Amino acid sequence: MNCWEVLGIEPTEDHQRIQLAYEQQLKFASGEEAEKLDRAFREATGGAPKPEAPQAPVSDQIPESDRTLDANEGQIVREVVIQINALLNDSGRSRDVGIWKAILCEPPADQAPVRREIARQLEPQVRPMAENGSLPAPVAQFLGDWFDWTSLQDMVEQADEPQAEQSEMNAEEADQPPQLVNFWPAVIGWIVGLAILASLFGGIGGGG
Repeated sequence: MNCWEVLGIEPTEDHQRIQLAYEQQLKFASGEEAEKLDRAFREATGGAPKPEAPQAPVSDQIPESDRTLDANEGQIVREVVIQINALLNDSGRSRDVGIWKAILCEPPADQAPVRREIARQLEPQVRPMAENGSLPAPVAQFLGDWFDWTSLQDMVEQADEPQAEQSEMNAEEADQPPQLVNFWPAVIGWIVGLAILASLFGGIGGGG
């Protein structure tokens, strides 16, 4: 494969066209392919130095969380969504928050743009399940925090409030001194029992 086939253009002496073809191919090139492109560029331009990738001004750079996904990231999103759908079909495993974390927190699925797109695709199905209690509280809490689903975060906080109040009540009860047991009825019963026994034995002794 000659340099023009690698660059994907017809032979030309137009350096600008060669550079444009080089930059377009480089966007989707792996490490080995990038090396082939470098050699093809030097051969096509007669040994001209490789162009430096232009740096966008800071004001023009797109925030990491807002940029469009590339093809590789799109494939990652599809794979994660497939894994989550399979997880939802397994009622036992879907209750294990550790499995959710293993799928969603694994790089590069944890990168902001990828995470945002995963959240967008899962939200119509997963969020209602977490809200209506189909998923355990630890899973719902993790999803709320991971995807910034505020309704789940609020729900978990509200669920924690009664538990905190119950804990406070239990602590107050533990601090109270133990109540004295009213033992007088037992003492009186014991005395009456002794009196009855004494009279019985007294009657037997007198009869003898």
